[in-house]
Amino acid sequence: MALTVHLLGRPRVEGSGTVYQVRSRKSWALLACLLLDDRPRTRARLAGLLYPEAQDPLRALRWGLTEIRRCLGVPVDGDPVALRLPEDAVVDVHVLRHGSWASAIRLPGLDAELLDGVGVRGSPVFESWLLSERARVAAAAEAILHEAALGKLAEGDLNTARDLALRAAAMNPLDENHQALVIRLYRLAGDDAAARRQFTAVTALFREELGVAPGVAIEQAMQETRVSRARAEQEPADQVSVESIDAIVESGAAAVAAGAVEAGIRSLRASVGLADRSGSARLRLSSRLRLAEALIHSLRGMDEEGLATLHEADRLALTDHDRAASAQARAEMGYVDFLRARYDRAEHWLSGALTAAAGSPAITARITTYLGAVHSDRADYAQARDLLERAVSLARSADDPRTEAYALSMLGRVHLLLHDLRPAAAYLEESARTAQSDHWLAFLPWPQALRGEVHLAAGDVEAAAGVLRQAFARACQLGDPCWEGIAARSLALVAEARGATEQAFALLSDARTRSNRLADPYVWLDAHILDAQCGLGVRHGHRDTPAWIDALRRLAARSGMQEMRVRAIRHGAALGNPADRAAAALLAG
Repeated sequence: MALTVHLLGRPRVEGSGTVYQVRSRKSWALLACLLLDDRPRTRARLAGLLYPEAQDPLRALRWGLTEIRRCLGVPVDGDPVALRLPEDAVVDVHVLRHGSWASAIRLPGLDAELLDGVGVRGSPVFESWLLSERARVAAAAEAILHEAALGKLAEGDLNTARDLALRAAAMNPLDENHQALVIRLYRLAGDDAAARRQFTAVTALFREELGVAPGVAIEQAMQETRVSRARAEQEPADQVSVESIDAIVESGAAAVAAGAVEAGIRSLRASVGLADRSGSARLRLSSRLRLAEALIHSLRGMDEEGLATLHEADRLALTDHDRAASAQARAEMGYVDFLRARYDRAEHWLSGALTAAAGSPAITARITTYLGAVHSDRADYAQARDLLERAVSLARSADDPRTEAYALSMLGRVHLLLHDLRPAAAYLEESARTAQSDHWLAFLPWPQALRGEVHLAAGDVEAAAGVLRQAFARACQLGDPCWEGIAARSLALVAEARGATEQAFALLSDARTRSNRLADPYVWLDAHILDAQCGLGVRHGHRDTPAWIDALRRLAARSGMQEMRVRAIRHGAALGNPADRAAAALLAG
């Protein structure tokens, strides 16, 4: 039996060829740190994290490492400390975060708490770390259940898909996408009464807990109709030619691009049904990919239906051995997971897409851009910069100005977050010029808003105000929640710089409302706005500041946004929390 490490639920080790088991809670905690941290830790930092009360913290660390070495039978050494597991070793949290959903849903501890029953006294910084990791692992389990439900839906196994979706919804009842998937599955199965009961219960829950009605994703799920896929594939296409179906796909995509979103999506949905009945493998794939792209990028909160369509497309592509189509589907799945701050799952899908793309410049450029954005959100800035620079080069070689503009904007953001203001300004200005030259006016508010942040960071408040007012006006004209939110955030900081503190608080509150008004927000942006809200609250003593800090802390913990997590802890330290002061000093490193 391969070496298997279980950290979900009561921790244990199986199949190591030895009867020795870890006895110390701190050694279990140390093993979890070694397996879960994205970057290796130095001995000094591990000792400070776990053994701050010991007379000789480094000696206590050596004892813990020895116990792990005896239990696992593998090398555990170096500084930073490296744990070298055999290639066939299985670690349940690694399967959960990086494996396929088909493997992850078989884990015995999928619904269990990380290191259940393990608490470490005298180590407040570790307790903070453990709470954060438990939230992150719970979010990963929730994401896997949702992903698995979509995968089973694509296979046509509606009963299993529904059970998985219900488990995800039970973990986070206020997630609109979980609830929309449950309702959609009831409708597809023909159980309209159950769908109505779920809709009624969700509506009451949202009004009671959030003070709002469910959004468009849940409303759209209630419009789903039962379709027999087998019958649809067997029936003739009513003499609709392949050329006619191609024309319907193209006209639907053109309508969406021109702003007639609802009409375009109706045409694309119709094209999927016609393609299934035509029996053409090419049309079945192309119609689904076009529909998914429209649903995900149409600013209407329809990512959930788009994801389901992508899972169908990927399954068809694998059956037909169409690597290019699989790469395209997986890239878009990764993009949606990136927006939702499910970074491990985003990396899983994007890595698979990169392999399937087989070096195609256009799709590789897009995938590499998304991967760079994922690393940027997680504060792995060196890796993000390398990926985004490569993406810019690939996009240029593929003559894809829109991917180039997007990659340039994210590269500019990396330099902004690192306070490298000169290259940040250059990349963002180049991004805006590239978008304008391709008439991609719907994208312009994003690099403009970030350029306004660069002006603010440089202390040029008036230049920032001019750029940001234009970005905000354009965003409102487009009705894009993300662009509105990023521009409103920086306008709030402009207001503070001018002494209009109350206006600044109001603008930040409005920025969060705008950016989160649909079920498919950009979660990093919510954290970015919250960070500004916390900073403003600390500087001006706002009574809601502790609640904002707690919200940022929970959001950063669930998603694995490392810099945002440290920022939340630093805000807490600024309010006088001694545990946060100690944690900030250790975790920032």
